[in-house]
Amino acid sequence: MIESLLQTIVGFVDTLFVSRLGLAEVTAVGVANTLLAVYIAVFMAIGIGTSSIIAKFTGADDYHDAKDAARQSSWISLIAGFALGIFTLCFAEQLLRLMGADGEVLSQGTLYFRIVGVPSFVISLMIHFGNVLRASGNTIAPMVISIWMNIIHIVLDYLLIFGIFQFKGFGVGGAAAATLFTRIIGVCFLYAAIRRSPIRFSLRASPTKKVLVWPIIRLSVPAIGERLIMRLGQVVYLGMVVIMGTEIYAANAIAENIETFAYLPGLGLSVAATVLVGKRLGANQYKEAYTIGLLASAISAAIMTVSGILLYFITPFLAVWFTNQPSTAAMITLAMRIDAFFMPPLAIGLVLAGALQGAGDTKTPLYSTAIGMWGIRVIFIYLLGIRAHMGISGIWIAQGIDLTVKAVFLFFCYQRKLGHKRKVLS
Repeated sequence: MIESLLQTIVGFVDTLFVSRLGLAEVTAVGVANTLLAVYIAVFMAIGIGTSSIIAKFTGADDYHDAKDAARQSSWISLIAGFALGIFTLCFAEQLLRLMGADGEVLSQGTLYFRIVGVPSFVISLMIHFGNVLRASGNTIAPMVISIWMNIIHIVLDYLLIFGIFQFKGFGVGGAAAATLFTRIIGVCFLYAAIRRSPIRFSLRASPTKKVLVWPIIRLSVPAIGERLIMRLGQVVYLGMVVIMGTEIYAANAIAENIETFAYLPGLGLSVAATVLVGKRLGANQYKEAYTIGLLASAISAAIMTVSGILLYFITPFLAVWFTNQPSTAAMITLAMRIDAFFMPPLAIGLVLAGALQGAGDTKTPLYSTAIGMWGIRVIFIYLLGIRAHMGISGIWIAQGIDLTVKAVFLFFCYQRKLGHKRKVLS
């Protein structure tokens, strides 16, 4: 939770620094980061398959196979990173044009995208090494490393964007370089932490009886599909939000930024559920695995219910930080007050998806995302937001319906998968 919070805060700081350069620069970085978010989603999805397998091996005290899984999955991450890096080198400008960038936004966006995106293997390794440590049960080291990375990034960001003394800085290029250097440092720190852990491994090939590449890929492909379906759905429904008007689009974007802080507990507990359920299943402790998933869901729902109550009452004060337009602030407040009522299903859905992934089921979260995003959210945003002229309230009611249906669906799937095994073994 703390690590996610720090990453969110540093993202705000980064945007704040770049915004001081001008509207074109902040738009360029925003468009480039939208594309990079797809890359990150792919790397994180690969990590889901890795985490599930490593957690099961460590739960069974099979550290030899856990090390092999970590080493082989590292090569998968490296290859994926190099492939997307080459893709970025060849098609950076074309991709940004497809996103609607032109003129100065296209020029600055291409510069940023190439500096950060061509060495995508750095991003893939950073995400992968963090997942390896968490899957082994060590969430402290990634958090501490994240703290240092954030401090380094903020300092480098300021110096390389604005300069100091006689050094004038590099603007958007400096922001990209700061991000790249920080990630390189993070990769080195994370790998050093792995080398001191029980699942230390070398990237060099070593004799192994098990080829785990295909099981990792088999688990990761549905997770990659889920992330891509989610991203594509977001592109489509945000396109519909644009149709509703600039003010609604701006209010919705600000509301989503505020909401990010509210669901951080769910993300943290989702990681915990993935690791702990996988470990218990690896040790053939099915009853404990089942109980952990439900307990993590209950804790997440309780914390995020409190977050929802806070959102309901403090959003009017937060909204005026982002805009001086009373009508826009009113829209933001309305969106967050609707969202507050859907915090419990959001919490349950996040955690149960993580628990199922820890159990090796990456297909069910894929189905829930596909049905929820395309069968509910996109359709209801169109019906409520556009056809019924409900504006921003229609957008967030549609999202709430999606989250509620998803939580119910995942709960029944979790009961069927782990609850059945628990009863049989009892």
